[in-house]
Amino acid sequence: MVESPTKRIQPQGSNSGASGAKSLTLYNSMTRSKEEFAPREKGVVKIFTCGPSIYRRPHIGNYRTFMYEDVLVKYFEYLGYTVKRTINFTDVEDKTISEALDHHTTIQKITQEVERHFFREAALLQLKLPYDIPRASTSVETAAHIIRTLIDKGFAYWHEGQVFFQPLKKKDFGKLFRLDMSRWPKKTVRFKHDTYNGNRWNLGDFVLWHSEPNSVGASWDTEIGKGRPSWNIEDPAMIVKTLGEQVDLNCGGIDNIYRHHDYNIAIMESYSGKPYANFYLHGEHLIVNSRKMSKSLGNILYPDDVLKEGFKPYHLRFFLYYTHFKKKLNYTVDRFRKQADYVDHLRALAKSLLKSGKADQVAEPKVLEIVAGIEAEFRLRVNDNLSIGAGVDSVVSALESIETLRNGKPLSAAAADALGVALRRIDTVLGIIFA
Repeated sequence: MVESPTKRIQPQGSNSGASGAKSLTLYNSMTRSKEEFAPREKGVVKIFTCGPSIYRRPHIGNYRTFMYEDVLVKYFEYLGYTVKRTINFTDVEDKTISEALDHHTTIQKITQEVERHFFREAALLQLKLPYDIPRASTSVETAAHIIRTLIDKGFAYWHEGQVFFQPLKKKDFGKLFRLDMSRWPKKTVRFKHDTYNGNRWNLGDFVLWHSEPNSVGASWDTEIGKGRPSWNIEDPAMIVKTLGEQVDLNCGGIDNIYRHHDYNIAIMESYSGKPYANFYLHGEHLIVNSRKMSKSLGNILYPDDVLKEGFKPYHLRFFLYYTHFKKKLNYTVDRFRKQADYVDHLRALAKSLLKSGKADQVAEPKVLEIVAGIEAEFRLRVNDNLSIGAGVDSVVSALESIETLRNGKPLSAAAADALGVALRRIDTVLGIIFA
């Protein structure tokens, strides 16, 4: 069972202004239900968001995951929370080593090039990144310490130069996926590679540590000997190093429900003896023309591929979050163009209304009422499981209503100023109105 939240706060602006306003609810993958959010510590939210494995450049499907996480962080800040967030770089794993060997280069050259792309594209899309981003390669000592603790507690063991975790030692293993443990093999089966392709379960012990030598320098001297951490232990190491043993939310893509996040939960909770996270959020896939992106189909799209047609970065930012993150998003050129036009409509409305303020103009009472309630209406919709698209629609609807009511006349300076304040606050989350 996931630990039930016991504290609740009313952050600034979270429940004011609109009839029927409510606190933020989020769909928790652990409980399969929407729950009212509350952090462990009053006013502070700890979030772990799975970052890129930087052996290969992220595509727009990866950025869709990073985008809903970005909006979540910014919305918490908009509500008045202090957010402590970790996004990580996985820079050492089987795939990184294979990539370096295939290209006759070092893992550092592979990962530095991908990092360069990521930072540039994150800036284009206005993704807010933590100042300090941990890397697997800089968290090896923490990984080794966790492994030593797991061995001492009887959850892990050495076998032929590798350390394996025993899921059967963790009584609620697989609770996120709701894995049927009756399928578990009677004899010991070990999975020695970092990752395995496909959405399937590896029914057996999974690797935590590799002691075998490699030719690309991915080996460290640690308290458990010379070697490198497996992919399965790297997230827990970076979490413990930056956020501690518990977080409020653990976020990622839908693929992580298979193996990865249950592995993280098992390691974190076996190591600390405490419940790891209260909420688990998982975003759905982005597909292209109704097909999954893949190298074999030649349909992988990067941000540059979308923007080169004359679109602006804020068009892509909007496209990536307008469809609810729990729904599959189908990229087509026509759909993207229509949503870009919608953003431009919103921006044009805001520009027209905000430049029209005059000190001597009498404000229409209904206009003032809409302006006064625009943020509350926005929160009312977004508070329903981070429905940011519905929040945008409420803003557009409000601006269209004001445009109709003013009937070609300028707003009063007071109304225009109040509207500008509200829209700028909202745009700290959206990043599209004044971009």
